Amino acid sequence: MTIHTPTTEAQACAVVKSVVDNNVPLILRGGGTRAGLGRPAQAASTLSSAGLTGITLYEPAEMVIAARAGTPLQIVQETLTERGQMLPFEPMDHRALFGSEGEPTIGAVAACNVSGPRRINAGAARDSLIGVRLVNGRGEMIKSGGRVMKNVTGLDLVKLLSGSHGTLGFLTEVTFRVLPRPERIATLQWRGLSDEVGVALLAKALGSPFEPMAAAHLPARIAGEEALTLLRLENFSDSIDYRAAELALLLGDYGTPDRLEGTAPTELWVDIRDAAFFAGSDDAVWRLSLAPTNGPKAAAAIARMIPAARCFYDWGGGLVWLAVPAYGDAGAAAIRTALKPLGGHATLVRAPDAIRAAVDVFQPLAEPLMRVTAGIKKSFDPAGIFEPGRMYAGI
Repeated sequence: MTIHTPTTEAQACAVVKSVVDNNVPLILRGGGTRAGLGRPAQAASTLSSAGLTGITLYEPAEMVIAARAGTPLQIVQETLTERGQMLPFEPMDHRALFGSEGEPTIGAVAACNVSGPRRINAGAARDSLIGVRLVNGRGEMIKSGGRVMKNVTGLDLVKLLSGSHGTLGFLTEVTFRVLPRPERIATLQWRGLSDEVGVALLAKALGSPFEPMAAAHLPARIAGEEALTLLRLENFSDSIDYRAAELALLLGDYGTPDRLEGTAPTELWVDIRDAAFFAGSDDAVWRLSLAPTNGPKAAAAIARMIPAARCFYDWGGGLVWLAVPAYGDAGAAAIRTALKPLGGHATLVRAPDAIRAAVDVFQPLAEPLMRVTAGIKKSFDPAGIFEPGRMYAGI
């Protein structure tokens, strides 16, 4: 396989023009830690961002950071930590789930819209992404957005590109809004609640004025023998003490919570963020997105059809991580049948190549939306050289 590793945007443009002339499709890669996302690669050449590294702009007072796409995420996070700041959306690290190596890159975080438990309060990666530079399928350099958040009329290219998984262009630089790191973090933990009761607790807490930053429910035998229902509070110390007391009072019908701080709850939230409970198994892993109160209903319906299914809930129940045996269609038909009356959608995150090639990895689109998707792909990438078929067959 040919691997192109440009060190400048001009070189990246030249590579793209060359492969268009020779009709050579490209796989786009950062650190390679998320190569298993999407449908299997359908290209023999790779365009890597590994040579495009370095922070290009950091203004702590303006709470903005920009970096070339191949910059390791860890470098960005360490730079922010030194000034008491952070990325708002707590990006997931897929290495545990995929068993991959390498270093996640900031460009891949933007391209795949990678977010974690803080999404319910702080938004997704795309909500903090305010600027991009990319090479389109004509080998042209495009810049969209900038250093400040502003209202946008028409097509917001920044938001469109985040979550496109490299199918629309090769990102060379990304700019994010950042936030101050919290002074203190505490977790309230209830034990032994059922899925329905645990998610109802999370919904009541999230509907309160006491602002949990993360909310998850782990059924029994996910993180131990007992089910755990978790609320994470962040902010100044006095604020946490007040909000924890008010939440304990508001949620008194569910029992008295433990208040946890330090290493153990931090590591537990990392496992939730990274779906690490399913690491090391051969199961296929799905992400189900739906209304939070419908999460337990979907899980119960799926369990009736796939008794070996295991799951846990993040985002107050709106994100269900689901592990099922990796054979046949990896439960695709059963899962989407269960979701249909509930209005949710399912994404196959991890499965063998043969399964990912045979089933719809992303939620199937209605015909009008598929036409729009194909049209957008055509406008950015007329020759179809970027990650063909990565998200949808034939696109």
